[in-house]
Amino acid sequence: MTGSEESPAFRLAYVPGVMPDKWVRIWRERLPDVPLSLALITAARAGEVLLGREADAGLVRLPVDRTLLSAIPLYTETTVVVVPKDHLVTAADEVSLEDLADDIVLHPLDDVLGWERLPGRPALERPATTADAVELVAAGIGVLVVPLSLARLHHRKDLAHRPVADAPQSGVALSWPQDAHTDLVEEFIGIVRGRTVNSTRGRRPAAQQQDAEPGGTRRTPAARTQSGQQPAGRPGRSGGRAGGRTSAGGARRGSGPGGTRGGGRRGRPRRGS
Repeated sequence: MTGSEESPAFRLAYVPGVMPDKWVRIWRERLPDVPLSLALITAARAGEVLLGREADAGLVRLPVDRTLLSAIPLYTETTVVVVPKDHLVTAADEVSLEDLADDIVLHPLDDVLGWERLPGRPALERPATTADAVELVAAGIGVLVVPLSLARLHHRKDLAHRPVADAPQSGVALSWPQDAHTDLVEEFIGIVRGRTVNSTRGRRPAAQQQDAEPGGTRRTPAARTQSGQQPAGRPGRSGGRAGGRTSAGGARRGSGPGGTRGGGRRGRPRRGS
C-alpha cells in the first residue's frame, strides 16, 4: 500500500451538482497539515481523471468501471423535470413520464441519467450542456429531466421543477483507483462515512481486517440516500434476543397476561403489611 507520506496533499475531484463542502470542512479541521484541493470535472471525464492520477479520489456519478475503480455509493438523487413556471405540470406535486408525452424533452450531450428511451417528443438538436438546456427551457422550447441537484445548480426564478416518479435516477459515489487506496483516501472514506475523530484512523493492519468478519471481510454501513432512507443495520432490541423469544405460533414467552410468566406459574403470596 502506498503510504500517505507519498502524497503531500489530497486532491478531490467532484462533478456538477455534488456539494463536498461539509466533508472538506471536516478534513481541514482534522488534518490541518494536509492541504485538500478541489477540482470540478464533468461527469463524463470522471474515470479518465481518476485513472490518470489527476485526482486521488472523486465524488462521481455511477456507474463507474468496477474493474479498475473502487466505489462507495453515497446516495441516489431524486429525478425532476424542469419547466417554465406556468407549465401545466406545476399544478401537481409529482408527475410521471407519461405526463410529458406532449412536451419536447431536451436531451443534453452531458446527460447523466442514461435513458434507454427518452420520453416526450425529441428536439431537433441536442443541447451541448445541461446549462444550455436550461436556457432553452426558459425560452419555452422544451422541458428538461435531470437529477435534483442539477436543477438546483441551474435554478432560475422563472423556472420550476417537479419530481418524476418513474424516471431513471442518478447515484453518487466516492471513487478511487483500485491500486491507489492510500492512507489519505482511507481518511476521506472515514469522513464521508461519518467516523468520529476518535475512531481508528487510517487503514487497519491486515490481521485486524481478517478478524473483523469471517473470511476477512469488513462490514461497512451503506451511506444514506438523499431520500433519507437508512441502510439496513443491526437488529434493534425488539428484533433480537433481548426482545424475548417467540414460539412457533408467534406468542412471546415470558410475557403472559398481567406481566406474569407465560406458563401461569404462581409465586408465593405476599403477606399484608
